[in-house]
Amino acid sequence: MDAFNTSMPLPFSYTFTITSGSCNTSTHTNPWMDVRIWSKLPERLLDRVIAFLPPPAFFRARSVCKRWYGLLYCSSFLELYMQISPSHHWFLFLKHRTLKSYICRANTSSGGNGDNQTNCEGYLFDPCDAAWYRLSFNLVPSGFYPASSSGGLVCWVSDEAGAKNLILFNPLVDSLIQLPPTLRPRLFPSIGLTVSPTSVDVTVAGDDLISPYAVKNLSTESFHIDAGGFYSIWGTTSSLPRLCSLESGRMVHVDGKFYCMNYSPFSVLAYDMAANKWFKIKAPMRRFLRSPGLVESRGKLILVAAVEKSKLNVPKSLRLWGLQDCGTWVEIERMPLQLYMQFAEVEGGNDFDPVGHGEFIVIMIRGSDKGLLFDICRKRWRWIPACPYLGSSGCANNGEGAELRGLAYEPRLATPVISLLSCFTG
Repeated sequence: MDAFNTSMPLPFSYTFTITSGSCNTSTHTNPWMDVRIWSKLPERLLDRVIAFLPPPAFFRARSVCKRWYGLLYCSSFLELYMQISPSHHWFLFLKHRTLKSYICRANTSSGGNGDNQTNCEGYLFDPCDAAWYRLSFNLVPSGFYPASSSGGLVCWVSDEAGAKNLILFNPLVDSLIQLPPTLRPRLFPSIGLTVSPTSVDVTVAGDDLISPYAVKNLSTESFHIDAGGFYSIWGTTSSLPRLCSLESGRMVHVDGKFYCMNYSPFSVLAYDMAANKWFKIKAPMRRFLRSPGLVESRGKLILVAAVEKSKLNVPKSLRLWGLQDCGTWVEIERMPLQLYMQFAEVEGGNDFDPVGHGEFIVIMIRGSDKGLLFDICRKRWRWIPACPYLGSSGCANNGEGAELRGLAYEPRLATPVISLLSCFTG
C-alpha cells in the first residue's frame, strides 16, 4: 500500500490570517528579497527551508508551483523531511459522545438516497500560536473510535464487542493501515501506542469478555513490528495485576513503559514492554484525589489531579506531580488559587481530562469545549481559545454542549511505518 495517496484532498481549512505589518517588502527597496537572488537558490537548499515549515504553511506553499506541489510524493524530500523537520507538540481534539459513538459524524448527503457517506473531522490545536485547524477523517470507517496517537498516526479501535480491529491513520496525507485483529475478545480495552520511524508497538489491556454479558480485567496483548525484521503479532501476552480497574481506557508511554490509572483505590499501573510485566505504583495523596490522570511531558510521567481535603486546613487545588527514577512522586506545580476557583466554577464537579505533549499540558473540562493550557517551561497558565469550527461542522448536539477529548498529536507528512506494516500485514 502506498503511504501517500496522490488523489488526497488538502487536509487543512485555510483560514489563516496573514499580517503584513508596516514592513515594506518591495523588491525595489529591500535587496534581501530581490527575486534575482531567490530565483537562483539551489533546490537542495530550498528543500531544506521548506522541510522546516509547519504543516499548514507547507500545504499553503504547495500552491506556488508544480514542483512544490509534488514534494509530498518525492522520496528524496520526504527522507530529508524525516531527518531535519522539527517536532510540533500539538493536540488533536475530537467530539465526544459515548463509547459507542466517540466522535460526531454528520451525513453529507441532504437527501434520503441511502448514501452512507459520513463527514468525520477533528480539530488540531497549535499551543504556540493558539491556532486551530480542521482535519478530515473521512477514510476511517464507521464503527471505530480514536484511542491513542503517536508518531503522526492516530489509532482507531472497533467499538463492537469481540476481537478488536485497530486502524492506524495519518490524517495529513490520508494514509491508512489496518492491523490484524486481537486474539482475545474484549469490550473497551485500554490502548497503548508508540510509533517510531522504524517500529510500531501496540498494547491492548483489560476489559476481557468472560461471557457475552460480563467483562473482567485479566490480560494484555502486545503487537510489535520493526524494520530489523522482528515481529510479534499479538503473540506476547501477560496477566494484569489482580483486582485492577483500568477505567481511563488510555495509556501513556514513557521510556519503554506504558502507564495507566488504576481506580478504587487510586494507583498507577505500569507495563514494562521489555520484561512483559505489570507492576503498581502508589499515587500521591490518593485518599484526597479527584479526577486523576496521567500525561507524558518531555520524557517524564506526570500525574494531574484535583486535591480536596475538606476536613483539613488545606485549600482545594489542582496539582501536578512528577514520577522520579526511584519511584516516588514530587510535586512540580500547583494551579494558582484564584485561577483554580475560576476553573472549579466552570468545571462544576464534572471532572476533567489532562493530556500532555512536550512542554504543554492541556486540561479539558468534561461535558464542554473549555480547557486550560499550562506551559511547563514558562510556568504559565491560560485558557484555550474557543475552537472556531465547532459551530460550523453541522454535527447535531442532541441538546448537549460539544465535548472535546484530546490526544497528543505530532503532525507528520511522512510516516514510513505504514509501508513497513503493509509488507507484513498485506
